[in-house]
Amino acid sequence: MVYQSGSQRYQALYDIDLEVNEGDVQLLMGPSGSGKTTLLSILGGILTPTGGSVRLLGQEITKLSKSQLARFRLNHIGFIFQEGNLFPALTAVENVEVALNLKGIRRQTARREAIALLEQVGLETKANSLPKDLSGGQKQRVAIARALAGNPQLILADEPTAALDSHSGHAVINLLRRLAKESQRTVLMVTHDPRIVDVADRVTYVEDGKIRPGCD
Repeated sequence: MVYQSGSQRYQALYDIDLEVNEGDVQLLMGPSGSGKTTLLSILGGILTPTGGSVRLLGQEITKLSKSQLARFRLNHIGFIFQEGNLFPALTAVENVEVALNLKGIRRQTARREAIALLEQVGLETKANSLPKDLSGGQKQRVAIARALAGNPQLILADEPTAALDSHSGHAVINLLRRLAKESQRTVLMVTHDPRIVDVADRVTYVEDGKIRPGCD
């Protein structure tokens, strides 16, 4: 991945060769500025690499048009971000419903599915709570429920425990691992957090835009 601005050229990633197995919880770790989030964004179809290809679920997404790629992301990928990125004016259940609405699931069906997803993450009693009334760990569990909307096969998470204390962070990751294993979902997570390494199936270290040899 090369960024170009006028005569300035910055190479963010070099010769990345990465395989993630179905049903695994895999971590991308490394120092700040190492290229982890750029790599995650490419794998999620948010950024297009300067060279090379990305194959997800048997589909080479680098050959898709913008509209095809948007549809692929919507149907097959769930995203979890560092701060949860919940809509502050919507309740927990409404935040999950928004994701279902985007996937064509509406009205009472969306409400039933949203409540069922909140039950999966242990938050059915907080369905009508606004984000401001939830703890950090509870917000991330709502974000996980939203990411699971529509049953995507791939979950991409960018620093999901960064804003959480040790106990909450571990609880969120253990929940994500359990949900992944129960449904054979694949989870790829960018993290700086060494406390959660023990829940991963594989850990890949990224440094200076390269995968560190022998650490994948």
